[in-house]
Amino acid sequence: MPAATACGFPRAIRLLTGSEYQRVFADAVRIRGRNLTLLYRARAVEGPARLGLAIGKRQVRRAVDRNRIKRIVREAFRQRRSSLPAVDLVVLARSGAATCDRRLLRREIESFLDRLP
Repeated sequence: MPAATACGFPRAIRLLTGSEYQRVFADAVRIRGRNLTLLYRARAVEGPARLGLAIGKRQVRRAVDRNRIKRIVREAFRQRRSSLPAVDLVVLARSGAATCDRRLLRREIESFLDRLP
């Protein structure tokens, strides 16, 4: 397996455990969009920005739609992660995300990433 490049998505830049997600949910700044919601929390230690996804079945019924949303968000994050501050991010889907065009979702997540401190 090839080594992870600077633009990959290694484990070090993902939120992996429930406690990491809880820390973000407990003390987060919320940015709401039409189809997505971004929660972020500054990290106490320096390091790369980390991403967590919470695309619920209640908002997006079909697995194919949930997976499409995850791919779009991960790709936008992956391309911008070197310029992001040390924050933990959680992206939540809203009910309209399932029927939304991929370009609209990409623009929305990129606008969220532009607004980070």
